[in-house]
Amino acid sequence: MEPAWRQQGRGRGRSQEAQGERSRPPQKEKEKPELMGGVGGKTKSAAKPERQVGVSVQSKFEEIRKSNQAAAKRLVESCISSSSDDDDDDDEEVEVKVANNDGKRGKILASTFTTYTDQTGGDATGLVRTGQYVSDLFQSGALTCLICIGSVKRTQAVWSCSSCFSLFHLPCIQKWAKDSAFLVSSITDEDFGQKLHPWPCPKCRAEYPPSATPNRYTCYCGKLQDPPADPWLAPHSCGSVCQKELKPTCGHTCLLLCHPGPCPPCPKMVSVSCLCGKAKPLPRRCSNKAWSCQQTCSKLLPCKQHTCTQPCHKECSPCPRVSIQRCLCGREEAERSCSSPQWTCPQVCGSLLSCGNHTCEVLCHDGACPPCPRSVSRACPCGKTKSSLPCTEEVAPCGDTCDRPLSCGKHTCSMRCHRGSCETCRQEVEKECRCGKYRKLMSCHKEYLCDSKCPKTRGCQRHQCRRKCCPGNCPPCDQSCGRSLGCRNHKCPSGCHQGSCYPCPESVEVPCSCGSTVLSVPCGRERSTRPPRCKETCRQPPSCHHPSRETHRCHPGPCPPCKLPCLLPLRRCSHTCPLPCHDQVLVKSQQVQLAGPWEQPSKPAFVQKALPCPPCQVPIPTACFGEHEVSPVPCHRQGRFSCKRPCGRPLTCGNHDCRRECHLVTDGNKCDVCDEGCSKPRPPGCPHTCSRPCHPGNCLTCSQMTRRRCHCKISMLYVECTKLTSADQQLKVKLGSCNNQCPKELSCGHRCKQVCHPGVCAEECQQKVKLRCPCKRIKKEFLCALSGQCVVQCDDVCRDQQRKVSKVKEAEQRAAQEEEEKKLQEELEAFEKRQQRGGRRSKRRGRREEGEDEAGGSSRRRWWSCVVLVPLGGALLSVAAYYLLTS
Repeated sequence: MEPAWRQQGRGRGRSQEAQGERSRPPQKEKEKPELMGGVGGKTKSAAKPERQVGVSVQSKFEEIRKSNQAAAKRLVESCISSSSDDDDDDDEEVEVKVANNDGKRGKILASTFTTYTDQTGGDATGLVRTGQYVSDLFQSGALTCLICIGSVKRTQAVWSCSSCFSLFHLPCIQKWAKDSAFLVSSITDEDFGQKLHPWPCPKCRAEYPPSATPNRYTCYCGKLQDPPADPWLAPHSCGSVCQKELKPTCGHTCLLLCHPGPCPPCPKMVSVSCLCGKAKPLPRRCSNKAWSCQQTCSKLLPCKQHTCTQPCHKECSPCPRVSIQRCLCGREEAERSCSSPQWTCPQVCGSLLSCGNHTCEVLCHDGACPPCPRSVSRACPCGKTKSSLPCTEEVAPCGDTCDRPLSCGKHTCSMRCHRGSCETCRQEVEKECRCGKYRKLMSCHKEYLCDSKCPKTRGCQRHQCRRKCCPGNCPPCDQSCGRSLGCRNHKCPSGCHQGSCYPCPESVEVPCSCGSTVLSVPCGRERSTRPPRCKETCRQPPSCHHPSRETHRCHPGPCPPCKLPCLLPLRRCSHTCPLPCHDQVLVKSQQVQLAGPWEQPSKPAFVQKALPCPPCQVPIPTACFGEHEVSPVPCHRQGRFSCKRPCGRPLTCGNHDCRRECHLVTDGNKCDVCDEGCSKPRPPGCPHTCSRPCHPGNCLTCSQMTRRRCHCKISMLYVECTKLTSADQQLKVKLGSCNNQCPKELSCGHRCKQVCHPGVCAEECQQKVKLRCPCKRIKKEFLCALSGQCVVQCDDVCRDQQRKVSKVKEAEQRAAQEEEEKKLQEELEAFEKRQQRGGRRSKRRGRREEGEDEAGGSSRRRWWSCVVLVPLGGALLSVAAYYLLTS
């Protein structure tokens, strides 16, 4: 949501009339065409008002645009002037009392609060505190953190007390809360740090629970966390409407934008009746809605005799009249106020009780007397035996031991049951002193106090208790604090206490240099606070050769250096010094040489000295030694010069120029002799350089041998450089060949048959290869290059052999199939025979067949043991023998 000052129609700087003037005309202009079009239905009549609306809106837009541009220009000019006068104004500005104050700030604040006072029932006394907070907030430096005694800047995180509304730096108040809880916990807690103690506000001492320790930076109304610094808003404000509940609670909220300090009284208008309720309701301010109609109240007072004669009010006071009234028992009369009709006289009642033997001993009372206290069941003096006797007879002692506890609380009375109080305890006991250090045998009713003094510190944590025989509850310290406050000027006047002292309440005035402007700051900040800005001009006389200073404002410390041009005549020429005045320049003084390494070097001191005028710097056009350029030369160095460029004059070799820096050529200072090697281009392909020094004319032919590999990269050849560079392409190929067979392999896998040659080998291989038919019987030879195109086919002989082989295979397959069918037939017949004789077998025959089956099974097992177990055992024995031999 945008802040309220940016929302349309929410501004507070305009009155209701100004808003009405701006809002009503466009609305009337818009309604005109609609009415005319609705009545006449003609477009021509509506066109003229529409054109008037466009002109009026455009003119208003131009007026607003011009006013905004003028305001922005004034703001930029004020920022530039303030920054040029003092770069650190934002850090050091506080509330300034200027003699010729124009009162603009007061007028702006007064216009802000006019809505609270311009109608009936308004009261401006409740706005003084809020206005003071807002006024201090807009002056950078006027608000001071009482913990660190530093200025509260608009870009720093702050916290505001909800009781006194003082601003503190967020890190300062967090450290204050932590230290306060630590000090209280270290003194009062037996088990340190187990309890949660509240911490107080540094100014008003309002207590906050530990959970209320601030841990985040919020605006004044608490809606926005980490509010950005906006130059159009109050510092630390979110710009939204405050909306806090007003106090005293009336159901309404604060209508100001997010602001410091307490909320002002409620400005809402409500319809309320008078205090007595007789008059009709009238519109009143909610903060001052109680009003009196000034009519007589006439309500019946609590005395039930008179009526209230005071003017209209809320609750009637007690009846102020005096009348003769009787006491509760009715024996005495006296003139008393109607507001207290019931009173008692000092006489005893004395009426006869219901027993008929005793009288009432209660003072003046109304109603019946209480029953006789001796008519109930009574006990003997020691309380062990009870008896019911007439009220006229006394209960006799029972004769037993009294056994009532004595005043010491440890022993009982050893006398017989008796009337009256028991005597003091006289038993000898070993008693401990009050502080618990010593013991002594003495009477039980006496108190034992030793002479040792308490060594503990009191609640101030500074002084010892020193009370004799102290039990541990040391009294508060009765000495004065006397510690220096944060201002370092005053001492704490309160009693000795723990924790930090209250901030110094004094304020100090810091004047400017001329004394016309005074700055009020908290005590202790006068040493770190810069004097206030003064609008008067500086009155100090000039300290240089100029007759007057530049006009500038009053300032602290010495005047700035004179910036006027020196204009003193220079020596050896007719020019004047154009530099700023240098009669008083700060120069480092010469430091004293240290006697040894044990001495610490001091900081360099600065001394004001009058510096001489520098050499004349007026430019005069002059040519260099080599006449490469014409440049301006200072007047004090007038004459030819070196332009630092290369000389450029041709050398004797005719190939190079002089590379020396621009110089004057004379008989004794000529250009250098060329000492470089020959740099002329060589013939194409010759990698060697000319062995002669730099010379005129052509170079000699190259006679060096060149080493290079042949085309097949195997042999190393030595060729004269001149032959190689002057040969044609065919001769170069011949010179680069080693005349051996090419070692490269063709794609078919055979070696190239050509002599060492450049490039890729020819793929036409002339070597013969053998090819066979698919059955591998026929074999023929072909050239390798044509082997991919030739195929050897099988002939009739190959086909006959293949047919014979297939017939033999078919005969073997039929024989194997017939043998398998024969075995299956035999097994089937054997199975059918077993099925036919299976039900009619005799027991003997069955046993014989079972025996035969068992004999067959045993023979099969013997056969398996001979075939399988014997080889397996032999293998195991061989492995064991091998293992034994190797180990």
